[in-house]
Amino acid sequence: MQFVETRLSGAWLIELEPARDHRGFFARTFCTRELAQQGLETAFVQHSTSYSSTRGTLRGMHFQRAPHGEVKIVRCLKGAIWDVIIDLRANSPTYLQWQGFELTGENRRQLYIPVGFAHGLQTLQDDTEVGYLISAFHNPAAASGVRYDDPAFGMAWPLPVGPMSEADRAWPPFVAHHGHAREMKACSRCG
Repeated sequence: MQFVETRLSGAWLIELEPARDHRGFFARTFCTRELAQQGLETAFVQHSTSYSSTRGTLRGMHFQRAPHGEVKIVRCLKGAIWDVIIDLRANSPTYLQWQGFELTGENRRQLYIPVGFAHGLQTLQDDTEVGYLISAFHNPAAASGVRYDDPAFGMAWPLPVGPMSEADRAWPPFVAHHGHAREMKACSRCG
């Protein structure tokens, strides 16, 4: 596995190193030793899959509020996605910056997303399936998000936005208060 730094602090693109022969190839997609050598999370308590039948489907931008934050490793298993992350960690040098990555069933890239990031994706093909390794159990009370079109971030999506959940359309506008993200943790002065 090769770990490629992204523009966002703590987020990594993971490239496979396939061993090829006449049959095809074999490649490691997860290795606790290699992740630990990079100083990354190695304990994942859930493995989930999403399937989208229609090109242009948008899912996101999701995160869990502290203390239920989660690390994710995302991989497109079939089809193609534009995978987007936003750094919502107020103490980060890349606070409020976003970056997008094309993950496909063919390029087999994975994206390591640290705690404190919002994550979303848009499908680039019909019949797209995505796998997620997740370090924390889902906590519905901690589930939160920011809008896919929030002007605070200026994210660019490659296709017109297609099917999307009502919950994702209803995320409130992002507002930074007193040096931290209101959506990330409640501010005692803001209520």
